[in-house]
Amino acid sequence: MNFPPRASRLGAAAALLSALLVGGTVSATTADAAPTAVGDICYSDLPSQAHDTLDLIEQGGPFPFEQDGTVFQNREGILPSQSTGYYHEYTVITPGSSTRGARRIVTGEENREDYYTADHYESFDLVDYGC
Repeated sequence: MNFPPRASRLGAAAALLSALLVGGTVSATTADAAPTAVGDICYSDLPSQAHDTLDLIEQGGPFPFEQDGTVFQNREGILPSQSTGYYHEYTVITPGSSTRGARRIVTGEENREDYYTADHYESFDLVDYGC
């Protein structure tokens, strides 16, 4: 399984707390904050199909759609900014859908984080494997 990083989130929180305590200001570059549209979700709260997708990612496939494993461009700018090729996307099967549906897992390679979206990239939740 992929374990999400916590250091960058702690750094952002520490910068915010420090600014609040001393009456300063916080900018996005100062806090290196994750966008507000990124939440957290417990692994156990994911739909079973997301568990299946994460298992396939761990095994290296085979994947049900040819788009699975392709580079996710982060055009929406919701996920933390990274170089092109850092993120990859995978389909989470939606029962009853005749298309790929809106659900995806997006992985970040270097920090080994996994994000879940149920609304086709409008929001993301960082998968927490520790709860």
